Amino acid sequence: MSTGAWKPTASSARMGSMSGLFGAGSHVRLPGGARNPPVRYNFSTSYKKMHSYLFSKDQKHYKRNGVLHILKRNERIKPGPERFQECPDPFDIIFTCGQRAYNRVVANLCARDQEMWQPVPVVNVDIDNTLEAASLGASIICELCQGLQQADDTQSRLAELLQATKEKTGRSFLHTVCFY
Repeated sequence: MSTGAWKPTASSARMGSMSGLFGAGSHVRLPGGARNPPVRYNFSTSYKKMHSYLFSKDQKHYKRNGVLHILKRNERIKPGPERFQECPDPFDIIFTCGQRAYNRVVANLCARDQEMWQPVPVVNVDIDNTLEAASLGASIICELCQGLQQADDTQSRLAELLQATKEKTGRSFLHTVCFY
């Protein structure tokens, strides 16, 4: 998905969301539908090219299932999909949007050499692959980030925010702390 606002640290780390960044092999898979099989793109394909192709193929279908809207939104945020395992930059916090992505991010971080021993919380906000669920999930992640921006102690504040959000939404969150 996207990087977002975050209180800067001395190391100029970033906050990131890693949703759908681990496709099958080196591909991004977009939903097709009843008549259309899923569409696969290389990670090097820009969101603009994906949008143009799907728009020319079955504009009505991809508009209805929200894929064209999501691609346009993503295009405003960054040029194309990114692979977490290829990103050398440290983050202050990592949000994933599915348990599979969460498991892979945690495994990748644990397999890296911990050079700085800088903690990085990894939080999973499970989001179904629909436009409505993505909007709700983005709203939850945004609220969590806004709460963390005001925190002096990210670790203890994160636990409080996750508990409050669980009570408010009924959702549970997977979360752990890894290190760089």
